[in-house]
Amino acid sequence: MQPDLFPIQTPASLHVAGIDEAGRGPLAGPVFAAAVILDPARPIAGLNDSKKLSAARREVLGLAIREQAVAWCIASATVEEIDSLNILQATMLAMRRACEGLSVRPGNVLVDGNRVPLGLNCAARAIVGGDASVAEISAASILAKTARDADCMLLHQTYPDYCFDQHKGYGTALHMARLNAYGPCPAHRRSFAPVRRLLDAVS
Repeated sequence: MQPDLFPIQTPASLHVAGIDEAGRGPLAGPVFAAAVILDPARPIAGLNDSKKLSAARREVLGLAIREQAVAWCIASATVEEIDSLNILQATMLAMRRACEGLSVRPGNVLVDGNRVPLGLNCAARAIVGGDASVAEISAASILAKTARDADCMLLHQTYPDYCFDQHKGYGTALHMARLNAYGPCPAHRRSFAPVRRLLDAVS
């Protein structure tokens, strides 16, 4: 069983923010990132890597994070930015936006993965697997994932033929079948190989 994760104890002047992203792999939609500063006096039970939680559990925890965190911010980078910058740099941009959008400036930032966004105005460190081991990063993982899933539901309303409500933009058999049948829509990332191949085939 995953042990409960608790916020890192630091002086108030050295708030720790966790940062994580959601949506690097899909063929469509923005990439999202979240930054969260948790309140050590109000720990949230059940925090974990968002991928290890059910959708319903993520929603419950997402609400608790919004209500109990010292500060949180969700940001994104658009499909156009992904195609212009590449997905890695667009992800770093979304992470930087999330950090900069916090209402409380952190003294330290912990980022899931092996890279830290450039240009942060505080100390930062990357932690591989941090979304499952550091409460602040777990919370950011949950907010980023729930925000991206909500965006996919909006994409489904706009482009119902593609079934974004089911595959969330990932390259599943269903998504590829709809992509081949209808061609890319404006939400698709043109720089991603499966989409680019279809565009090249009709150009």
